[in-house]
Amino acid sequence: MLLKDKVAVITGGAGLNGLGYATARQMAAHGAKVAILDLARAEPAGAAARLGDGHLGLVADVTEKAACEAAAAEVLKVLGRIDILINNAGITQPVKTLEITGTDYDRILDVNLRGTLYMSQAVLPAMRQHQSGSIVCISSVSAQRGGGIFGGPHYSAAKAGVLGLARAMAREFG
Repeated sequence: MLLKDKVAVITGGAGLNGLGYATARQMAAHGAKVAILDLARAEPAGAAARLGDGHLGLVADVTEKAACEAAAAEVLKVLGRIDILINNAGITQPVKTLEITGTDYDRILDVNLRGTLYMSQAVLPAMRQHQSGSIVCISSVSAQRGGGIFGGPHYSAAKAGVLGLARAMAREFG
């Protein structure tokens, strides 16, 4: 039980065929109590219940700072601590550079990059209080190669920003 007595928060984790839920299953299998955060339509409570007893599913939109703070507070209230954050929530859009609108750009960067920042900000005080914690930020090969199969240039930019943000947080808090 590598994660016995640990509490892991996973954003965008309710999709049963997604990376977040696969991560939640593995963390639960290794003993962690898992809090799955996702949008209401993804039914995070149901996803958490499928992991077994003692896990938590919360509705939280990572693009809203108050929602991230409320989710972190609820995890602390119910599960007592936050040891791990998996910043997994993300969206993509397969469009070319000249087709990207301002609304498209904002939406992609808000979920992928701003959501990573807001959720990290929400859990860092608890981690600092315990003088322990790990934050994993999910990026994409698209960040390194400048495009991918499914994502447009704004997705590449957002995921490259996630890499930079993760490195900067590691330097500041590591």
